[in-house]
Amino acid sequence: MTPEVCEESGQAAPLYITAVVGLLFLALVFFAFGEADIQRNGVQGAADAAALAAAKESRSQLEPDLKAHLADPGYLESMFSPSFLGGPDNTCWRASSFAALNRASVVRCQPLADGRWGYEVRLQSDKGMSEDIVPGTEGKKAEAVAVAVVEPRCTFTPEPDNTPDPASSSDPEADPDPEATTTPVGKVRCDGGPDWAVDSEDLTLMPEMADLFSVRLAEN
Repeated sequence: MTPEVCEESGQAAPLYITAVVGLLFLALVFFAFGEADIQRNGVQGAADAAALAAAKESRSQLEPDLKAHLADPGYLESMFSPSFLGGPDNTCWRASSFAALNRASVVRCQPLADGRWGYEVRLQSDKGMSEDIVPGTEGKKAEAVAVAVVEPRCTFTPEPDNTPDPASSSDPEADPDPEATTTPVGKVRCDGGPDWAVDSEDLTLMPEMADLFSVRLAEN
């Protein structure tokens, strides 16, 4: 081998090593980004599930209150209006249980304060980024935010003549009309379903809460 060839080989070796080191570093960076994307996608799915769980639990807990107010047209009108904010109970505990199942922790959970019935949940992954991959990224945990809202599927229309006649009710000898006590207070009309004649004395025709209110993910 001539001295010129040896000299060229000696000059090429550092360049080759530098190129290999650069490629390895890029591979580690891409691996880190891939791991971060996997963690971010996982915690986002967990946040979505947790927010939906809190909203669904809030919807379920409203059922006893609804049954207790079936004779109150004013309450029904309020409940099926877009401005209804749900029951007073905070159901963030449900979000916490779903987060734990998905290996995440709740950073924040709270009812929405913008006029919508629903919950905002922020989660953090329990597992951090791997060590010894890219300096400064080890141990960092992914976070995600999700919002779920509860919306009425139905509207309530009260009966036009649902107020008893004061004159007849003050007559002690007047025989009560047995059908008057079971007259529906109004009708609930739902998208894609039959009308529900609301009768506080007959709950057999009452739809499921999922038929009355939808739960969906929404923008923050």
